[in-house]
Amino acid sequence: MMENKKQNVGKQGEDEACFFLQNEGHRIVARNWRNEHRELDIVSLKQGAIHIVEVKTRTAPVAAPPELNVNYGKRAKLVAAAKAFLHSTEFRSLHLDDAELFFDVITVVLEETGPTIEYYPKAFIPIYV
Repeated sequence: MMENKKQNVGKQGEDEACFFLQNEGHRIVARNWRNEHRELDIVSLKQGAIHIVEVKTRTAPVAAPPELNVNYGKRAKLVAAAKAFLHSTEFRSLHLDDAELFFDVITVVLEETGPTIEYYPKAFIPIYV
């Protein structure tokens, strides 16, 4: 039962993040992309660049800022998943071989008055490639 509520909160946050990104001019090309044990929440395109977007959703009140959960270990997992995506059929079908790649973070805090969204474009640059 608890896992189902967590999944619902996560899906709602990802829906809000997609809506936000689309309003910012992004085209969503993948959601919840999976490869073995790797996952990417959102992959989008904007101005010829690929954005790997990690979404962190919490329900108010929050004890700590959700973006703190995108720590070194999580970033390393995102980089591994992005590498897998870049070698996938889905990516090759986009014909974006020379596109820049950015890692973004979006936090969504679900409150009674509506969601609070914070967007961190280019949130980190991987140094463990």
